[in-house]
Amino acid sequence: MNNKKCPTCGMAMKRNGRTSAGAQRWRCRECGSSSTHSYGSELADFNAFIGWLLSKDVHRSMPGGGRTFRRRNEGFWKMWPMPDVVDEVHRVIHVDGIYLERDLCVLIACTEEYVLSWYLARSETVTAWSALLRTIAPPEVVVTDGGSGFASAVKKEWPSTRVQRCTFHAFCQVKRYTTTRPKLQAGQELYQLSKDLLHIGTLHQANLWVERLMQWCDFWNDFLNEKTRVEGGWEWTHDRLRKARRSLVKLVNDGTLFTYLDPELTVEGPLPSMNNVIEGGVNAQLRDVLRNHRGLKVDHRIKAVYWWCYMHTECPKPFSEIRRSMPTDDDIDLLREIYAGNPAPSMDPVEWGNGLTWSEFHNSTAYPYSVE
Repeated sequence: MNNKKCPTCGMAMKRNGRTSAGAQRWRCRECGSSSTHSYGSELADFNAFIGWLLSKDVHRSMPGGGRTFRRRNEGFWKMWPMPDVVDEVHRVIHVDGIYLERDLCVLIACTEEYVLSWYLARSETVTAWSALLRTIAPPEVVVTDGGSGFASAVKKEWPSTRVQRCTFHAFCQVKRYTTTRPKLQAGQELYQLSKDLLHIGTLHQANLWVERLMQWCDFWNDFLNEKTRVEGGWEWTHDRLRKARRSLVKLVNDGTLFTYLDPELTVEGPLPSMNNVIEGGVNAQLRDVLRNHRGLKVDHRIKAVYWWCYMHTECPKPFSEIRRSMPTDDDIDLLREIYAGNPAPSMDPVEWGNGLTWSEFHNSTAYPYSVE
């Protein structure tokens, strides 16, 4: 108490009598603001809440039992831990989206060490991806699984960034069409080609693989152009093989399949070819959190993902700063009323407005308005 600092300007305070309840009153020597010193237990409750959320513990095992623990944590569920703007330039960034429901996903960007940013959306659209990317400084390379809308968003927000398509997801896309035991000879050869994609380590091997793919396309071209007469017209006889071929050829033509082997980019060290960092290091951990705490209602599931991401950023703020700066449900409801009545583009955005589209889970119509 002898070293109490002013919460407004941070300068030293002096004693200034007592309140009607008998508590010591303090007054700032510089700005004149007055306050009292409280010994609240919010910090301990917050640490207990985060410890429970990131563990397998149930409410009954926490201090105070189930009802007391839920009552103490009620205020933390109302908070939205929002990401900060990332102005540090990273060499490689991994991006992906994790779906909590059919029409509800959280887009996440991370490095090998920590989470950078996240964004709530109905699906992986260009608008959603753009909102996530514009808060992060463009990296040298971004690794993605090829989610819908990302290609257009990265061209718009990060035009100078090279894109690396996750080779494992490219293989899985082919496997989805051919299955692991294709019956046709063409399918068996294409499936083996896609498996070989996972073991390419040099640019020479990549060139040989592309040649093999082009030879396969030429050899089976007439076979894949066969059509079958059906009621009402014609359809491709081997439509699934055509889709598998198109998925690989498009990646080769776009130049996103072997970015990790580009000599100009590998001067500073090797680059990743897969999205294992975010799939195993982030998405898998988030699924464990949601699985360990089954039964959470939808807004609590969203905030559980938000809290996990925030606590795995490079420098999470202390609780006092989180309590002061992070929005709450009441703040969001107020903003919805303001921007719903006057969604003028000239209105100044709030500090954390770029991280959340208020219409995402409050309206059935997608994106009627948003805070940008």
